[in-house]
Amino acid sequence: MITQKMKYALKALLALADEAASPSPTPLTIEAVAKRSDTPKRFLEHILLDLRNAGLISSIRGRSGGYLLIKPPGEISISELLRLIDGPIAPLPCLSRRAYQRCEDCANEESCRIRKAFAEIFWSYLLLIDSLTLADMLRSDSVAGQVYGA
Repeated sequence: MITQKMKYALKALLALADEAASPSPTPLTIEAVAKRSDTPKRFLEHILLDLRNAGLISSIRGRSGGYLLIKPPGEISISELLRLIDGPIAPLPCLSRRAYQRCEDCANEESCRIRKAFAEIFWSYLLLIDSLTLADMLRSDSVAGQVYGA
């Protein structure tokens, strides 16, 4: 399950991507991002800082300043964004690509039935989530419709 912080990050990026796709894009103030994304301003400050530090957006100071999407939506991986905002996405630490840890109570990973069961589910999930980008979310047809044939 994704956190509320991740939902806010996605909403903010979608608002910035919509502005970037407009005929004459301009930087959006934090107030404008909050309004367009229906996100509380107090949460956005930290989220936008994380997104800026990750090189996804830039901030411009001054009277006509604000935030701009600087990375193309097709290059913004939802799985990377999940990891940036929420941390490791694996259901077990022994399945994590970037934050691997052996489970404390596991005697043998090779024979662990819990690990095997969750590994199959997780790898299927990774195939889908690793291929999803912000550009996919911007399309008018739903991502879920593509996945589930709706």
